Amino acid sequence: MEFRHLRCFLVLTEELHFGRAASRMGLTQPPLSLNIQQLEASVGAQLFARNSRGVALTAAGQAFLPQARALLEQAAHAAREARDVAEGVSGSLQVGFAGTVLYRGLPQMLQAFAVAHPRLRLVLREMSSSDQLIDLLHDRLDLGFVHTTRVPPGFDQILVSSQPFVACLPAAHPLAPKRRLSLKALAGEPFAMVARAVSPDYHDRILGLCAGAGYAPELRYELRHWLSVVSVVSQGLGVGLVPAALQSAGVPGAVFVPLDTATPPYETHCLWRTARSESAQQTPALGALLQVVRAAAHPA
Repeated sequence: MEFRHLRCFLVLTEELHFGRAASRMGLTQPPLSLNIQQLEASVGAQLFARNSRGVALTAAGQAFLPQARALLEQAAHAAREARDVAEGVSGSLQVGFAGTVLYRGLPQMLQAFAVAHPRLRLVLREMSSSDQLIDLLHDRLDLGFVHTTRVPPGFDQILVSSQPFVACLPAAHPLAPKRRLSLKALAGEPFAMVARAVSPDYHDRILGLCAGAGYAPELRYELRHWLSVVSVVSQGLGVGLVPAALQSAGVPGAVFVPLDTATPPYETHCLWRTARSESAQQTPALGALLQVVRAAAHPA
């Protein structure tokens, strides 16, 4: 059974006349009759009763009619969907992100993308930077927003944002009213920090900053999310060094104080596999999302 057989069947059910049906399909009558015979042979039942007065559907033909229509409609829908995906009109992308991007442009990117591409669906997964790299390598993610400088070969990237670290203190802390703080002022304080297993780059960077100020911080809390660091600090349990964007989280009881010396920035990179740019794997949908990311990036 072929789609041409079904199309011939449906036109003949509407015209109930071989000559008119053949003319409508741009055929002569013999090829139309052959297609109907082949369809009936494939189905194993006579679909039309033929007599001198014309053509009529048999009971088998009447039972077959709704299914034939459904098959052709499904085929047409599948073809439209394939064209839309190929043109970047519809489809879906798997996107990973580290939590702080929620306070550094990701919602605005998602809104802009939804307006420009309403039929494209983004599936968002919050993951650590290291987990995103693994899933990107295995094509379980199409694109990721990461906070790491340890990017292996084979990736393209966009610097989405760059921000300083600030001191995060409990509101009742004696240093909280300061306009600026030195790193040395935090010596002897219990520290809350993102665990090294989650963010090795910035875990080591904070330790290095403290070492440069002449002390090793007392690591009291090692956590999975920067927002957890802010929450621990807000309860008066310690202090921390966090990306400046966390000020937008609005956690009561936490105060953010700029440092009096420049620190290496906390950077957000958008990553995708280079192979996606160099082959047909870069779908129009991925290209559309990258266009939005480039337009929204504010690296300074």
